[in-house]
Amino acid sequence: MNTEINKTKWKCRRGLRELDLLFRKYSENSLESLSKEDFEMFNSILDIEDQPLYDFIFKNESLNSPEKESFILKNIKKFSDR
Repeated sequence: MNTEINKTKWKCRRGLRELDLLFRKYSENSLESLSKEDFEMFNSILDIEDQPLYDFIFKNESLNSPEKESFILKNIKKFSDR
């Protein structure tokens, strides 16, 4: 699992600084304690392009994926307030 965690941490590096900081904070605080399903969900979120993610997190525009939106709101977005 360490190899997968390292790959995911690398995927957290983003082109938009706001997302880069947000995903790195989340991964540092939560990644190793995620269930397999949540780990896979987080990885699928990291596969989304930067602009739609930014627009959802910071402008409340839909990703058209209720599961991903719910995961982001419940787990990741709280790190944007820190």
